[in-house]
Amino acid sequence: MNYLIQQTAVFHAWHRSIRDLRAKVAIARRIDRASTGNLGDVKSVGDGVSEMRVDIGAGFRVYFTMRNGAMIVLLAGGDKSSQSADIRRAKKMAKEV
Repeated sequence: MNYLIQQTAVFHAWHRSIRDLRAKVAIARRIDRASTGNLGDVKSVGDGVSEMRVDIGAGFRVYFTMRNGAMIVLLAGGDKSSQSADIRRAKKMAKEV
């Protein structure tokens, strides 16, 4: 199953701000794989939001929600150190998209 991927402005700004080129590429590849149905290492964090873990660098996370079973909305991102705040922000954003 293929998914349409959409990004929020918050996610886009976060991804652009990553200085670690290796991590930035790994996250982009991970999103590409998700678009083809290979979600990989994903865990629900509640309220319709899931966490896609990227095991590189600082332990990056991508927070997303599914819409209509065919679209993935990338809400926000972060790393292990900001995980709790990132999850709270992603849950709030999911209610608004």
